[in-house]
Amino acid sequence: MLKKWMNTFSGLAMMCAAMSPAYAAWPDRPITFVVPYTPGTGIDTIARQLAARLPQALGQPVIVENVPGASGNIGSEKVARSKPDGYTFLVQVNTLVMNKSLYPKLPYDPVNDFDPVSQTSWGTLLLVENPSVQKTSTVKDIIDLAKSRPKQLTYATPGVGTPHHLAMALFLQQGNVDMLHVPYKGTAGAVTDLLGGRIDYMFLPVHVALPHIQSGKLKAVATGSAKRLPQLPEVPTLSEAGVTSDNLDMWYGVLAPKGTPPDVVDRLNQEIAKILAETEVAKAFESQGMVPAPSAPDAFRSLITKDEKRWAEVVKKGNISTE
Repeated sequence: MLKKWMNTFSGLAMMCAAMSPAYAAWPDRPITFVVPYTPGTGIDTIARQLAARLPQALGQPVIVENVPGASGNIGSEKVARSKPDGYTFLVQVNTLVMNKSLYPKLPYDPVNDFDPVSQTSWGTLLLVENPSVQKTSTVKDIIDLAKSRPKQLTYATPGVGTPHHLAMALFLQQGNVDMLHVPYKGTAGAVTDLLGGRIDYMFLPVHVALPHIQSGKLKAVATGSAKRLPQLPEVPTLSEAGVTSDNLDMWYGVLAPKGTPPDVVDRLNQEIAKILAETEVAKAFESQGMVPAPSAPDAFRSLITKDEKRWAEVVKKGNISTE
């Protein structure tokens, strides 16, 4: 009887092993990184840097697929609806959580339909000013001027609901002032008018703003990061200026469809951390205004959850709508 029971138990164990996915062998075919924006963006840079190096560690090709459209929602939805088998991942920026409030009819949940793998980097936004606005350019000066000229000062963004827009919305809410929002279809036109004096202020990624600051065409007022930038050590943070303690930097990261095996997520997380420690990767990120910042999946989840609530409050208070 004992022998019969042991044989039965052994048989069941073998059956369970056969039925269970062989995640220990992951990956056994190519992996796809979906980038929900066009080639050449910061997110695309992240994906391609990882895709060039992961095959050496994983033994399989990593394909970058650009699926742009609808502020990143088309590509993000594609990954959210993908099979959670460890072969499709999303490379995104914090617009993912902003979109939850901006597009209430989204056919997927930007927070609950993904398993965070790892944050990859931070991208700093700088509050810049056209020098023709006023002789001084402290944050307090801007707030005082805006209070004396409500809705007369202007700020540009690459579009409604972009990180640039919500960063300025939060800044204005914290300062209890208002300016006229002038949305553009992309950054190029906005910067052109900012440089030409037709726009007064803007939040810009540091790598976009820096050449114009160095040439004297723009003035850096404050950085949205948690600490001062090594490129601009004299420029205070918004927190130091007493306006907001929030970190307005954009986070970037890799996410998987909800239900992806934890051991797959952990393995990819470890490999991403190794890649982000490479000097060449740091230089490539710097060219796009980013600083490598790997994180554990749980830490990335906490950041996403906190950020979703924060930007939801900003959108609601500012009555911001993409429609």
